[in-house]
Amino acid sequence: MPTPMSEVFQHDVAGVYDLLYRARGKDYQAECDTVIDIVRSRNPSAQSLLDVGCGTGVHLAHFAADFGHVEGIDLSEDMLALAAARLPAVPLHRGDIADFTVDRTFDVVTSLFTVVGYLSTVEQLNSALRCMARALAPGGVLLVEPWWFPETFLPGFVSKNLVEIDGYTIARVSHSRLEGDFSVVDMHYLVADERGGVRHFDETHRLRLYTQEQYEEAFRLAGLKFEIEAPEGGHTGHPYFVGVRA
Repeated sequence: MPTPMSEVFQHDVAGVYDLLYRARGKDYQAECDTVIDIVRSRNPSAQSLLDVGCGTGVHLAHFAADFGHVEGIDLSEDMLALAAARLPAVPLHRGDIADFTVDRTFDVVTSLFTVVGYLSTVEQLNSALRCMARALAPGGVLLVEPWWFPETFLPGFVSKNLVEIDGYTIARVSHSRLEGDFSVVDMHYLVADERGGVRHFDETHRLRLYTQEQYEEAFRLAGLKFEIEAPEGGHTGHPYFVGVRA
């Protein structure tokens, strides 16, 4: 059974999430630099940023070095706890990205790491984009990193990672399959360290394969012009969808 969205990235996995991606060489700084370049080309004076689906706050930590004020929102309490430890001075909010409000507007709103793929219906996608657009100040920039499209998803894809970092050995194996409009990714983890021994846990992630046209319509309904940025040599393998509030 797929792991409910409210439980994705909680419990054991939250503790190894950053370790795994850091050991794999995920270049958060380069990703943030690309996002900042895209944003600055549309709003050079942007000073505030909201990261929707901020996870453990690694992107936020990099954004905080470039923007005078940053905030984050996420549904996972465990992820937010790690983000708060990393960024004690940054306001963090627990909320559903498909139905949230914030008490101020921002020059930039981001939703990275394909978080929008966890929205299971077109209605939720449209609602999430409306919430993000409402959080924009006039001239503000929304940037969304989508999940795979139906034509780019690879059913049967197997991913494997084995890393050693900070006294931990972490193995993760995943298998992806297609179920209707959804990609279903089964993940199994083995985590070992000297004191804790060996632990196993697994999760199933269910991400919707939206079409580009569905994203474009969601931007339109949110009152934003839809633009695509696909930086050459992009670090994530996904394009960015961008909209600017009038």
